[in-house]
Amino acid sequence: MRPKKLMVQTGVQILKATVGIRSNARDLLPKFPLRSEVKSLLTDFRDMIEIPYSAKLDGQIVLEDKPSAAAFFERSNRRALFRGPLRKFEAQASDLRYSFWGNLGFLYRFILYLLEERHQIYSLHACGLYDEKKNILYIAAGGAGSGKTVYLLSGIANGLKLFSTETVVYECQGKKIIWFKGSLVDNVRLGTLVHDFPQFLPRLDQPSSPGQVWQKKIALDLASHQCARDTLIQPDVVILFPRIEAGRKGFLVTAFEDKRPAAKAVFDNLSQKIAETIILYDRLVVCGLDDAGLAEARWKSARQLVENASVVQIASVLSGPADCWGHLLESS
Repeated sequence: MRPKKLMVQTGVQILKATVGIRSNARDLLPKFPLRSEVKSLLTDFRDMIEIPYSAKLDGQIVLEDKPSAAAFFERSNRRALFRGPLRKFEAQASDLRYSFWGNLGFLYRFILYLLEERHQIYSLHACGLYDEKKNILYIAAGGAGSGKTVYLLSGIANGLKLFSTETVVYECQGKKIIWFKGSLVDNVRLGTLVHDFPQFLPRLDQPSSPGQVWQKKIALDLASHQCARDTLIQPDVVILFPRIEAGRKGFLVTAFEDKRPAAKAVFDNLSQKIAETIILYDRLVVCGLDDAGLAEARWKSARQLVENASVVQIASVLSGPADCWGHLLESS
């Protein structure tokens, strides 16, 4: 796992996780500052900070560009090696979200792994919204298409403050749960803004035709709507698992009365990204980063979360976009 003559190196920090990066090609290193764009890690995390390289950081990534070599990937716990015509892969990729530094790529998942393995910090695939007056954190959890963006934008429109657009991160400290502010940029379909939330539509350099608005996503910067606090210690918490269907009328909420299936739903959400196998650059197969020890600790954390006294409601919600909050904001 030690390629020779590595000439350039840097380090990155996201939340408490740190990663050293070494390469024989400078243009393969991440570029700072990050840009607010669809492929950016700013849609996953609040920030990525450049730090000095050290072999003692939480994790290590080695990128060895060899134009004539076959593509190769190897990971041993907290160390990962990529070898092959990596610069060519970068230039020819169809979707740079699935790249080393893309928002669906390797570093994103490696950070989730390191946060769990080194720091016992867990990441819900969810958006978070905060009621500053009532001290309530609302979490809408789910995969792509579940309705997180609808909850995000309608929540802000209803006076809630943004806590995270895509990844809601927490740490259990005894009987207290600490929540960390997350990403402030969200990838939103242009059609969602045009038809449902025009008040959030930014000025576009090249307006899309009506037939293209549902095909195009933009990175929507919502930092102006963020809550004032960077961490929340033991707020009241409402966790929702939404299913939003266009054209549906009404609002149906089903509470998890039994905490066992609630813990299972939280565990499944926590595991989704860290366990998923992906294809980088249309070529490199990267298996999920999960293992039995991590999964067992995550299951324990999921149970701790749902059983904590601060979690006042866990429920599934079925509604249309206009009715997604129902009576929740009034009754909480």
